Amino acid sequence: MLITKPRFPYSCLKACAFILASSFLFCACAGRMLPPQAQPKPTAGIPRSQRPYQIYGVWYYPIPSAQGYTENGIASWYGDIFHGKPTSSGEVYNMYDMTAAHKTLPLGTHVKVTNKNNGEAVILRINDRGPFVAGRIIDLSYTAAQKLGMVQPGTIPVRVEAVQVAEKTDLKGKTVWKAESVPDFQYGNFTIQIGAFQQVANAINLRKTMRQRYEKASIQPPAARDRERYYRVQVGAYKDLQKAQQEADSLKQKGYPGAFVVAMDEKAS
Repeated sequence: MLITKPRFPYSCLKACAFILASSFLFCACAGRMLPPQAQPKPTAGIPRSQRPYQIYGVWYYPIPSAQGYTENGIASWYGDIFHGKPTSSGEVYNMYDMTAAHKTLPLGTHVKVTNKNNGEAVILRINDRGPFVAGRIIDLSYTAAQKLGMVQPGTIPVRVEAVQVAEKTDLKGKTVWKAESVPDFQYGNFTIQIGAFQQVANAINLRKTMRQRYEKASIQPPAARDRERYYRVQVGAYKDLQKAQQEADSLKQKGYPGAFVVAMDEKAS
């Protein structure tokens, strides 16, 4: 029988029982959830799993997306004491499943967790909140801890990376995960389209005007798949989506109501 040492006060387990009775939030382990205080407003329309929550006097704000998420820090694990108890997602915690708890990642996110001591890696699904211990960034299931070789030490340094596609391969008896990161759409190559014309002369005139204000102003010819031939005038080059959107909003106020941000092809950038 597996024996684990409680890492949190027994009083926290009583707190978890209170939460289950109130049916407000679920908890999977001691110290993972306490009775919530008044929620920051507004929360209307926000899924319960995404609402801010308070633990030990600290507010946590779940992020809306795992795009581009990577983190380095200390991982811990939780086992039989919490086996069979509800998690923050409402699922029953199974210490033999490949799952994990994280304070702010969206529930349901898949992450690649790599043991920085030995290079072993696993793919896990976030279905719980925690750990609420200073210096720890993720709490793993027992089986995940076994695969990473961290059951005995209890904690290890890890790299956590949100992934969307994972392929498992075996290399000389060792499991290797090749995972595609969830892309960070905030950064890339963007431009702003301000007009589309069937007459190329009109596109040329607008490009001429825009070149007085923008270092880059171009005309994109009609694509082969277009049913109708439109010449698209695009201006500016941005690496930050937010900055591109701000400029597009400015252009709308200056007489170009149809301005919108588009992602540039790698070849065009």
